[in-house]
Amino acid sequence: MSSSTTTGTARLGETGHDTALGTLRRGLALSPEITQGLALTLAIAAVATAGRVVVPIAIQQTIDGGLNAPGGADLGYVRWMVGLAAVGVVVTVVAAFFMNVRVFRASESGLATLRTKAFRHVHDLSVLTQDTERRGSLVSRVTSDVDTISQFVQFGGLIMLVSVGQLVVATVIMAIYSWQLTILVWVCFLPLFVALRYFQRLLSAAFLLVRERVGSMLGAVSEAVVGAQAVRAYAVEGRTQQRVDDAVEAHRMAATRAQRLAASAFSTGEVVAGIANAAVVVAGVLLGVAGDITLGRLLAFIFLVTLFIAPVQVATEVLAEAQNAIAGWRRVLGILDTRADVADPGDEGVRLPRGPVDVRFEHVSYAYPDGPTVLHDVDVAIPRHTRVAVVGETGSGKTTFAKLLTRLMDPASGRVLIDGVDLRDVRFDSLRERVVMVPQEGFLFDDTLAANLRYGRPEATEDDLWRALTELGVADWADGLPSRLATQVGQRGESLSAGERQLVALARAYLADPDLLVLDEATSAVDPATEVRLARALEGISRGRTSVTIAHRLSTAEAADEVFVFDAGRLAERGRHSELVAAGGLYAGLHEAWVAQSR
Repeated sequence: MSSSTTTGTARLGETGHDTALGTLRRGLALSPEITQGLALTLAIAAVATAGRVVVPIAIQQTIDGGLNAPGGADLGYVRWMVGLAAVGVVVTVVAAFFMNVRVFRASESGLATLRTKAFRHVHDLSVLTQDTERRGSLVSRVTSDVDTISQFVQFGGLIMLVSVGQLVVATVIMAIYSWQLTILVWVCFLPLFVALRYFQRLLSAAFLLVRERVGSMLGAVSEAVVGAQAVRAYAVEGRTQQRVDDAVEAHRMAATRAQRLAASAFSTGEVVAGIANAAVVVAGVLLGVAGDITLGRLLAFIFLVTLFIAPVQVATEVLAEAQNAIAGWRRVLGILDTRADVADPGDEGVRLPRGPVDVRFEHVSYAYPDGPTVLHDVDVAIPRHTRVAVVGETGSGKTTFAKLLTRLMDPASGRVLIDGVDLRDVRFDSLRERVVMVPQEGFLFDDTLAANLRYGRPEATEDDLWRALTELGVADWADGLPSRLATQVGQRGESLSAGERQLVALARAYLADPDLLVLDEATSAVDPATEVRLARALEGISRGRTSVTIAHRLSTAEAADEVFVFDAGRLAERGRHSELVAAGGLYAGLHEAWVAQSR
């Protein structure tokens, strides 16, 4: 598993080697709504494009067939041509409106699908894989990177859709009016088309770096905001500000370089457009003097050249937007390509019946990617209804044992079994229903106390909530809050103290009514009086179910049915508290040190 995790993590950057077209195809395949109804949208775009060439044609006909008609000016014909031009303008506007609406609707639906897929996949990744990238950078892949795709699909893609059709139609009509001038225009623009390939490669690398710098900047800012209390406590505001400033400056430099390249591409297009216009005017006058083109056709051709130049100029501008979007797509695809190494077997998985569970570790080992083995050949059984305390020094493997037990990670070798079933074969919804872990620091969401409690059981009524709090012995605390159960706990529960947040986390776990309860010393953040009250409540919670407690305070181990003692990633000792103390081994030393510290 460690190797697969390493592979999955490394793949975060592999998508960057895909071609731009390959990335575009994969991105559109993940958002099929974008291309749904594309045929009709293209038909409307064709109508809009056709409407644009009506005016040049009307100009040519007005001059050659109306004002310069044989026998004198034909004002009736002129009125018809003016009317036709007006109809062309109206048709173009209406078609463009409906095309815009369809593209916006399709793109928003498709990108909502992409955003949802990316978020769900990030959520499915193991805790270890998530930890390989800063949280702000992960968030940027689901938010700002998708936003760049949205801007391109809705505006750049839309413009390109119309521009390609406009370029083709303008070329055809120009060739009808003067094949010589049409060749001249293409000769002027061919070097630009070749140069755009060169600009595309430079812009691709430049905007990929911009997207990476955005992720780093969001990561630095989010860390500074979330860790504001620690920053002030250690008076490191200057150092923290410097980290944010460096991230902002790195983004500014990357963005400036990318925009400089984009401006160079656009300016090159402007120069070529000026040369083409001048060449058409000079060559057109010469053809007119020679009698090879009429005045009306020449004026219409000049208008058509404008229609030809506009898409080319737009292409140089949209090129930058396209590379920015492709860079964003690559980063989103990079996340989606990262294998969810702790995968939900889904409908093919086992759904376990409710009831007390037994646990078995069969020769389980675990190693972090590119790191040493942190858990060695753990082979142990936990009978149902047993209360186990897991103790050991920092880094001994206690938390890794708990994460494997709750399947936040999978073992590199061996199996973890619940009721004889490998955890990897158990459906997530069944596993989370039967196994609940209360971490050392309970995380609360920015919502009411009641809403946070209901994360343990969404269908719980208010009476259920009060009953749970009463049975835990903390109803008086909740009753004393400003709005009782409707009290807003704030972001990450910051309106409550650390001990109060832990009370909520315990009550939430109690409401979930798990068959296996895993506690990472859930009472370590509360004051002594609250700890006594919670210890009595936890006695009731643990009764009738299997429980495993990562014990930082050995008073927890004293009350356990069995104690597991970890040392350097190995299960060094196991037994009852009294037996281990009498044996005079590793646990006896830990207990003696704890007693001395507690005096």
